[in-house]
Amino acid sequence: MCYGRCARCIGHSLVWLATLCIVANILLYFPNGETKYASENHLSRFVWFFSGILGGGLLMFVPAFTFIGLDQEDCCGCCGHENCGKRCAMLSSILAALLGIAGSGYCVIVAALGLEEGPRCVDASGQWNYTFANTEGDYLLDSSMWSKCVEPKHIVEWNVSLFSILLALGGIEFILCLIQVINGMLGGVCGYCSSRQQVRTCVKMHCCFHPREKKTKIKPCSTY
Repeated sequence: MCYGRCARCIGHSLVWLATLCIVANILLYFPNGETKYASENHLSRFVWFFSGILGGGLLMFVPAFTFIGLDQEDCCGCCGHENCGKRCAMLSSILAALLGIAGSGYCVIVAALGLEEGPRCVDASGQWNYTFANTEGDYLLDSSMWSKCVEPKHIVEWNVSLFSILLALGGIEFILCLIQVINGMLGGVCGYCSSRQQVRTCVKMHCCFHPREKKTKIKPCSTY
């Protein structure tokens, strides 16, 4: 089992997910492709939290490129010990994964709050307000209520679709970063690449013994 290869796959996935988050967040500023609502500050307040641009987007590039670059990273070889260096690099990737968890978690929370409160729109009385703020998200299940928003046209569908996309993308990012935390721990303990038997041995915290040595010596539980 190669933990480094798994980390690279996660990294490449995060790059695409982060890019989609940025695009989805940017689209929230232009309902129906119009810019006037953003310039007049008639958008949902949660749009201005930049959850997809910062949390699920730019911040996510840090762990993504960290995971992708694990092949070249060996912590300077840990004073010439490549095996130790690879383990160090895998363990250090956990910090980047935790950063990704924070960013994706922020994206999920803001998107969920944006869905619950609903869009800011003109109601039947001609006033700009949060028409569905007191429905506790029930409007999401009753599309007949959406007609209460007169302007911008189709703003409810616009907000629900894009915030739902951000919620889903952020959730996937969160899961991938959580997987990398576990992957980084196993890679740090068992080595950059290990066989299934070595994984069992390392997880049980046993040591591998070299049969050819007269004296019992502990050797790293990894192969390259």
